[in-house]
Amino acid sequence: MTAFEKGDVIAQRSVHLTRDSLVKYAGASGDFNPIHYRDDIAAEVGLPGVLAHGMLTMGIAVNTVAEAIGDTGRITDYGVRFTRPVVVDAAEGAHLDIIAVVGAVLEGAVRIDLTVKHGETTVLGKAQLTVRTDA
Repeated sequence: MTAFEKGDVIAQRSVHLTRDSLVKYAGASGDFNPIHYRDDIAAEVGLPGVLAHGMLTMGIAVNTVAEAIGDTGRITDYGVRFTRPVVVDAAEGAHLDIIAVVGAVLEGAVRIDLTVKHGETTVLGKAQLTVRTDA
């Protein structure tokens, strides 16, 4: 990997989620909780609408970095706090915007800080991963 400096933008992208995206993820993950595809159930339990799976959001975020570094074996640690839900509208879907920035340069690694937003709302807190920079 090339040398990194604190503040370097490693990657950024926008991802559009649809209700179809949620159904496909449910099939792949085995998470068929109806809050991820049924408006009536989401409303019944007091949610603002159908929500994207938290692990889907987390996976999309880390994949942004994985594509940029090209070798997922270099990712040694990844963690997030789920701070706000991603409501996926039946007609409009939802957009996620992800920016990955070097937060710290460590010996043999970098800490990459992810900002993941749905509109103006940050949906993952303390989203950080460590990537080895040594061969």
